[in-house]
Order: sequence, then C-alpha cells, then structure tokens
Amino acid sequence: MTARPSLAAERECWESGEATVVGVDEVGRGAWAGPLTVGAVVVSAEGRVNGIRDSKQLRPTVREELFDRIAGWARAWSVGHATASECDELGMTEALRLATRRALSVLAIQPDRVLVDGSHNFVDWRASTALTAGDRRCLSIAAASIMAKVVRDRIMSKLASDFPPYGFDSNKGYPAPVHRAALATHGPCAIHRLSWSFADALPDAEPVPSTAHADTVTALATYARLQPGFEVTLF
Repeated sequence: MTARPSLAAERECWESGEATVVGVDEVGRGAWAGPLTVGAVVVSAEGRVNGIRDSKQLRPTVREELFDRIAGWARAWSVGHATASECDELGMTEALRLATRRALSVLAIQPDRVLVDGSHNFVDWRASTALTAGDRRCLSIAAASIMAKVVRDRIMSKLASDFPPYGFDSNKGYPAPVHRAALATHGPCAIHRLSWSFADALPDAEPVPSTAHADTVTALATYARLQPGFEVTLF
C-alpha cells in the first residue's frame, strides 16, 4: 500500500514560527510540447482532504475530484507556467525557476517557507527546503502536484483542437505513437520544444506559427483564457 503524505514537514515549520508554508511541484518537465507548469498550495492545519497523493499515482477522474476539494480546503493555491519557447531559451532549471516565481507571485498569501519536491532546491531567492520524494511524503507538495497536473492537462486538452494531428487531448504533449507519427508527417507546431532531442530527427524544423503562441505574453494569456480564473504574470 502506498504511504500517505503527511503534514510532518509543515508542522515542523509551523512549530519553528513559520506560519505560512507552501508546497510546490511541477508537471510537464518531460513533455515534448506545451508549458512547464508549477503548482503552489498553502494547506490548512484544520480539516483534511482524504486521498491526496502524488498526482502520478492517481487516475485522471480522481485528480479532477481532488482538484475541487483541494481548492475549497487550501488556504491559498496558484499555478505558474513557463512556455515551450521559454523552456527552449532558458533550459529546464531556469524555466522551472521562472514558472515557480510566477506561481508564487500570484499566490494570495506570501509564504514564510517554500517546500520543494526533489533533492535540488531551485527556489534560491527565498526561505525554502527541498524534500526528496516530497510529492509522496509531504501533503502540500502532493496537493500542488495535483493542482498543477489538472490545470496543465485541461490546457493541453483544449489546445488539441488548435493542433489536431498531435493528439494532445490524450497524450498532453508527451511522446506517444500518435504524437510521434504526427511529428514525422507534419513536423512541429508552435508549442513544441525544439531544443529537445526529438527535434534532432526533424532537420531544419520550423514550427507552424500560431498567433495565440506568438510570444510569451500571448501564450500566457492563452493559458489563462483556456483555464479561466487564473491571474498570469511575466515575473
């Protein structure tokens, strides 16, 4: 049986005087197309939402159900994105920092401590702690993984109609047979990450343009339009 994430890390922070603790986690790091998305969740010490796990361990229908429950229970939550072109231009580590800055900048409550999933603490501009396997053992990080995953999946599903050959509604931008076949036939589209190794097999590849993804401002606005209710920022 999979161990349930707990509030042990959050309680340690609370007991040391850090009243507001946010967990952050990313999705989309390994995708060939679409944004890198970071979720940020400030959990409540009161009550509990049962069933929170690392998003990779949950079925899509369960994630969707938990999304609404977490949104109603958490003290605050937000998401931030780095576009495909930013992932190309900055590299994954800097894109991850950027998406995290964007998520934290629109969070309704500014945290005293950031809990980061993994062994590498990329949040080096404020008080933060990296937790190995944090998405499996830390409740706020696991909740953040669910919020980020659901938001990104919804965005990719809605973008599928703009880029029909690639099957983004099912593969969400990750490598899959229909995605690979479409790349071989049509080449990349405007939301593909051309610095990834898959593009090496596409000589002189130039993405099919899209006005909705022409630059960072319009791309972020497109994500916000596809998932209403989210403020976006460039910083």
